[in-house]
Amino acid sequence: MKDEKILGEERRLFILNSLLKADSPITGGELASRANVSRQVIVQDISLLKAKNEPIIATSQGYLYLKTDAVKEQFFEKIIACNHPPEKTKEELYTIVDHGVKVKNVIIEHSVYGDLTASIMVSNRREVDEFLKKIKTANAGYLSRLTDGLHLHTLVADDLEKIQNACKELEEKGFIIT
Repeated sequence: MKDEKILGEERRLFILNSLLKADSPITGGELASRANVSRQVIVQDISLLKAKNEPIIATSQGYLYLKTDAVKEQFFEKIIACNHPPEKTKEELYTIVDHGVKVKNVIIEHSVYGDLTASIMVSNRREVDEFLKKIKTANAGYLSRLTDGLHLHTLVADDLEKIQNACKELEEKGFIIT
């Protein structure tokens, strides 16, 4: 017997519950397979959930439900300004994650669109490698190409010292703008 599709509101509730229970991002393909629908249906459902103010973000590893503010308060965040050519991206990201720091996003200031922010959400070398592979496979350019290498990152860690150590090494390598 063939699996039945999960329909409409029941499917969106299924997606929401799956994301809430997950400890890591879930890909659209994985959600589609579980619900027996296409990935495009999942993309549309995610958009509808976001329109209802559900704090879901799309990362390079899949969809993630942002937990409550109580969870966020346990972490430190710092925005840093960086400048480097695209071929130094891997070194920059490895330097950060090797200190136990998550790279939440990349932000650039575009002359027409203003601030553009893209979620990265990488916290180890494997995730960095997956992110870089997706960029290459999709033939997508880095946002920092639009600003001659100038960009911001939001760094997140459970200990401020981890962020400070990562920043110190980035500065030593010439990545941080001071």
